[in-house]
Amino acid sequence: MKSFCIFIAVAALALVPGSVRAQTNGQAADSHANSAIVPVPRTDRYATNREALVLRRAKEHPGKYDIEFIGDSITQGWEESGKKVWDEFYGHRKVINMGVSGDRTQHVLWRFENGQLDGIKARAAVVMIGTNNSNNQDNTEAEILEGVTAIVSEIRHRQPETKILLFGIFPRGQKFSAQRGKILQINQALARLDDGKSIFYLDLGPQLIQDDGSISKSMMRDYLHPGEAGYRIWANAMEPKLRQWLHKELW
Repeated sequence: MKSFCIFIAVAALALVPGSVRAQTNGQAADSHANSAIVPVPRTDRYATNREALVLRRAKEHPGKYDIEFIGDSITQGWEESGKKVWDEFYGHRKVINMGVSGDRTQHVLWRFENGQLDGIKARAAVVMIGTNNSNNQDNTEAEILEGVTAIVSEIRHRQPETKILLFGIFPRGQKFSAQRGKILQINQALARLDDGKSIFYLDLGPQLIQDDGSISKSMMRDYLHPGEAGYRIWANAMEPKLRQWLHKELW
């Protein structure tokens, strides 16, 4: 029953970006449309430069990869706070980082439409996105779920041989908050996308918080972005699955 429900959910969303493209090619978008699934580019200068960089990485270096990382500033942070861990775990592998600071689900969908995955054949995709959609009243839990599900669906469509490691959105904020609760509800639903075949869900939340539920500065310097300790937890959590996949001939 679970597999059937997942199939229906993903299949129904498989056409979402395409339907949005039809709207943006001459038809006015519904004012009540879920912004989390409407592909749009970034407009601020720093993000535009980073967006162009990760698109250029894919376009100038197509081919086979062991792992592609897709996400926002937390994924981009592998090149900063997580660099030591990155070099240790991925320096000997062919890996591409597609993280863009500030990205929301709609920005990832826009990059997909504009060539981010074209020519890239990855054995594994590591996906963690959605925290920026959770700010204030920008998107509801259901809308964010739909946005992340659309991203997973697009990867499956564009890279059918790629296995996906989907991570629950990391907890944020020093203490308990409504936003943390919002993220937890989204993650509960995201976990249902795990089909045990092509999509695998992992949640690091319990490992990133302390016994009293708070987040320490040593784990996340600003209670959002992991430090080296957080990236090491992340790398260790996915290593068994990645090692299993990368030791197999998938091409």
